[in-house]
Amino acid sequence: MHPRRPDGFDGLGYRGSARDERGFGVAFPARSFSSGPELGHWVTTPPDIPGSRNLHWGEKSPPYGVPAPSTPEGPAEEPFPGGSSGGSGVPGPSTEQLSRFAGFGIGLASLFTENVLAHPCIVLRRQCQVNYHARHYHLTPFTVINIMYSFNKTQGPRALWKGMGSTFIVQGVTLGAEGIISEFTPLPREVSHKWNPKQIGEHLLLKSLTYIVAMPFYSASLIETVQSEIIRDNTGILECVKEGIGRVIGLGVPHSKRLLPLLSLVFPTVLHGVLHYIISSIIQKIVLLILKRKTYHGHPADSTCPVQSMLDAYFPELIANFAASLCSDVILYPLETVLHRLHIQGTRTIIDNTDLGYEVLPINTQYEGMRDCINTIKQEEGMLGFYKGFGAVIIQYTLHAAVLQITKIIYSTLLQNSV
Repeated sequence: MHPRRPDGFDGLGYRGSARDERGFGVAFPARSFSSGPELGHWVTTPPDIPGSRNLHWGEKSPPYGVPAPSTPEGPAEEPFPGGSSGGSGVPGPSTEQLSRFAGFGIGLASLFTENVLAHPCIVLRRQCQVNYHARHYHLTPFTVINIMYSFNKTQGPRALWKGMGSTFIVQGVTLGAEGIISEFTPLPREVSHKWNPKQIGEHLLLKSLTYIVAMPFYSASLIETVQSEIIRDNTGILECVKEGIGRVIGLGVPHSKRLLPLLSLVFPTVLHGVLHYIISSIIQKIVLLILKRKTYHGHPADSTCPVQSMLDAYFPELIANFAASLCSDVILYPLETVLHRLHIQGTRTIIDNTDLGYEVLPINTQYEGMRDCINTIKQEEGMLGFYKGFGAVIIQYTLHAAVLQITKIIYSTLLQNSV
């Protein structure tokens, strides 16, 4: 039996760090060559380099025509040892370089945690969601840790990281499809601050079309994620692409008659993806607004130390992304359970027994559609049946929060030592 696909694609929406578009650009007025010395005050680094910012929190660009703060002449212009210029508290070149490097490292650590360290939680969570046989729902992290240990003991570490490669493929397909569609259509990829209902509708239509294009690859990735390692053959990383295309044209691995056509999966897939995107965006904006106000009131611009300024420049965005992903995953967990069961039906997938930690089970569901799936789960498994494997979500975001806190401590320590 051919292998299956991975995970790493919650709600088909790429969980990248959607940056809050803040205007860091500075308009350069026309100047003659005689004003060359003044241009030194305007030299900044591009704002879109990871870990860099033109301005720190609370600073303002000097208006044209206003002389910059005077600095000592001669050798005094060179930064003093220790990375700060004199006693002004402004970070020198060494501190600025460390700031950029640390900012990039923090973002990388968050991305690594979300897509690599958390992958075992995603694997077990999806196996529990599609396992209608299961008597143990694994609603707490304690039972999840126990079953993870059993899988690792009987099948090895690969059982917990299966399908990770296809996760990145699905994310790549999603980003590529969104970029191509936005290039050849008037649908906006970003929403400006002066948005209107028409612009929002066109933007959500772009997201919906993107989810539809990525849907067969997401389905193949899901199968690869939940299929048992015991009966799985070694396959290439591009197997997800091959099976996704085969699902569209009706070729490839034979499926049973219970396989739902892709048209039947469009509505639940787009519904989950769009809701996930909307909830994430709203939560992210709210959290960023709260953190900004808290920073303004707690650390006035004229008294903020360089270390705190740099922390305020990087961490609010990461915390907002974390809160947005957590809230959207928790709110939409029941819908995600239904979506995964519909995608997996009729694919002849064999999953691990999440009750015992060994043995395998076939997936033989016969749902007629989204409504029938919801009613069947409610009648046969109860309302908690929609939350099977929820303990894995608790572990996933606890781990993510711990990594963010550790990197923040390391980051602040390095900056304090360099100032």
